[in-house]
Amino acid sequence: MICKNITIKDNELYFNNFKVTELAKKYGTPLYIMDENRIRENVNAYKSAFKKYFGDSALMLYASKACSFKYIYEIMKDEGVGIDLVSSGELYTAKAAGFDLSKAYFHSNNKTDFDIAYGIENGVGYFVADNIEEVNVIERECEKLGKTQKILLRLTPGIDTHTYEADQTGKIDSKFGTAIETGQALTLVGEVLKLSHVKLMGFHCHVGSQVFEEDVYERTSKIMLKFFADVKEKYNFETLEYDIGGGFGVRYVDSDPILHLDTKLKELSEYINAECGRLNINVPAFRMEPGRSIVADAGMTLYTVGTIKKIPGYKNYVSIDGGMADNPRFALYGANYTCMVANKMNEALDFKADLVGRCCESGDIIQKDIMFPSSVKRYDIVAVATTGAYNYSMASNYNRLPRPAVVMLKDDNDFVVVKAESFDNLIQNDI
Repeated sequence: MICKNITIKDNELYFNNFKVTELAKKYGTPLYIMDENRIRENVNAYKSAFKKYFGDSALMLYASKACSFKYIYEIMKDEGVGIDLVSSGELYTAKAAGFDLSKAYFHSNNKTDFDIAYGIENGVGYFVADNIEEVNVIERECEKLGKTQKILLRLTPGIDTHTYEADQTGKIDSKFGTAIETGQALTLVGEVLKLSHVKLMGFHCHVGSQVFEEDVYERTSKIMLKFFADVKEKYNFETLEYDIGGGFGVRYVDSDPILHLDTKLKELSEYINAECGRLNINVPAFRMEPGRSIVADAGMTLYTVGTIKKIPGYKNYVSIDGGMADNPRFALYGANYTCMVANKMNEALDFKADLVGRCCESGDIIQKDIMFPSSVKRYDIVAVATTGAYNYSMASNYNRLPRPAVVMLKDDNDFVVVKAESFDNLIQNDI
């Protein structure tokens, strides 16, 4: 199976040793379930490799956008890692969970004046600044408050990761960051170093998501480290922090490659150390922002089958009680998923059909051409694996559907960490 926390016993699917059909019966569907043990295991894989290969100054930053609710930040607080944020809403949620915001890095290519003031007033550790306009607003707000703010500058190194177009964020013409190749980044550094209330700590980049290729981060680092050397030569500024972003891939289907995280990070650290030596610059403190690879395989979504539609000679459909409102990723960019009938795991897969949702939209598809048991019928439970990232966080109320609950599984306990929305929730802001 794609995840080691998935097992089969007596024709039934188990997730972290919980029978998923029993969870569906207990909490109703659609339902997000998440394995806390797996989340912590993934976090600790990064922490261990960071310490081993990058030293005590390295810090993992959980990428909040992958999945953001209070309990996630409680886990990250307990594990002693940092976080990255992309909105004031994520900051508010982390603060409500008691997370130490001095270990938070606030991203976004277009922070509003409110975002910047809110971050400063709440003691956010770093802004990852996208451009000079943003830096100038940070300077202005800090001057009002008599504060100094640490920042990283987000740069675009011009790397093509060969992943899905929407997942590539490090190309020269990206909406994110300031380009190195055009000379704009070097000019930006000079402007920032003149300011009194902004403390430049280093640089950030993010080249894309679902990265499996061996040399993506090495190719990125070659460009970034050369830039650090150029900055040192021109401005006598030694880069203190290097944040390489996130993006390591996860397996959604069995044909996806297996990522050996420890080996990847070992190779990357060796490259960075050697390149810094060659360029005669200090090795900066290392930062990385995993999100998907922390929570994706810790999540599963459960649905109840409704209609089975057979169109002889054309197509078959298995319809469920959720859809693009709780998982828009196929509709957005054709994402792959492993889908299973949880109560018929040992039956032959001899019926091909599209797994589709209940939304009034032809594009409401979870996955095409899935092989189901021919006995699949109304009230069966369908499990979609590896949905911990960008499912709950991207969910909507399209068609006025309430968002599902999130249930956490830990050891022998299952408990709600996000309540299912009610009809009253849907109209609570209506006037």
